[in-house]
Amino acid sequence: MTDSAYRVDTTSRLAQWRIDNLSSCTYRKSDPFKMGKWNWHLSVEKNRVLFVKLYPEISNLTRENPPIASFIIRVVSSVGDRKALTHPEITDKQLKSNDDFIWAIDVPLTGKFIIDVEFLDLKVASPSGGEPCSIWADGFTQKQSNATALSSLGRMLTEGIHTDIVIHASNGSIGAHRAVLAARSPVFRSMFSHDLKEKELSTINISDMSIEACQAFLNYVYGNIQHEEFLSHRLDLLRAADKYDISDLKEACHDSLLEDIDARNVLDRLQNASLYQLPKLKTSCMRYLVKFGKIFDIRDDFDAFLISADRELIAEIFHEVLDAWKGF
Repeated sequence: MTDSAYRVDTTSRLAQWRIDNLSSCTYRKSDPFKMGKWNWHLSVEKNRVLFVKLYPEISNLTRENPPIASFIIRVVSSVGDRKALTHPEITDKQLKSNDDFIWAIDVPLTGKFIIDVEFLDLKVASPSGGEPCSIWADGFTQKQSNATALSSLGRMLTEGIHTDIVIHASNGSIGAHRAVLAARSPVFRSMFSHDLKEKELSTINISDMSIEACQAFLNYVYGNIQHEEFLSHRLDLLRAADKYDISDLKEACHDSLLEDIDARNVLDRLQNASLYQLPKLKTSCMRYLVKFGKIFDIRDDFDAFLISADRELIAEIFHEVLDAWKGF
């Protein structure tokens, strides 16, 4: 049975530790108590002054997701007129160890007293690097539900749970789910809604994609794609996004292709920008070639590009060159 001298009582967002007696030179640490996702401790050390500490119990959870706490902490005399000492409100302080919050009280305390902690908010860092997210805010439950649902959706694909259609790529096949594909793509939805061969045979032929690119495409559709996988198959994913009308994937590819234009890929990027109507990518490639003068660094590649490129695109390039010359 827990010794009451070390027990912290909790209710909702409030924690109280009742201390009956503290000798002139003493250290005491509470039993762990649950608040939010973490186990916590309070400790007191009395020497010339009284040191009060609040900290989460060291664990994998604390290391990976340390709490960002807002709280009010008081020390209340539990006898007489219940005088209270209150620390200034703590706001959004990340607590990892027993050295992160220390309150030194130099007012003499005798007899019984209560350490009272009112937790105003508890947050965790956002995985995406944005603002910390409150575990008690209205959106937290929804985000947690969304994350769990997305994880389950990914497992449906990776574990082949009740697949009902087979996709044939150029060098392999993979099972998928009509409902998921139809929900993500109006093109797939139309296939399954009309008496087409895909509906009758329960197969889809995507012969212009390798099995690796097709797996990356499905991983994106199911919310299960890894960043390196996305980068490796951006152009295949762009083609699939355009073909199957998945606008968010097309925009993701568009934004990503803007980030690493260089002499080796600029002409290919420019061709794809024109083919798939990506205005920001086209403008960036044009600026790289003309305004920054890189067209002269890849003269041989550019000559080969002119032989096969779309006539309208070539005309646009030359208009850019002429406009740039006018500026000199």
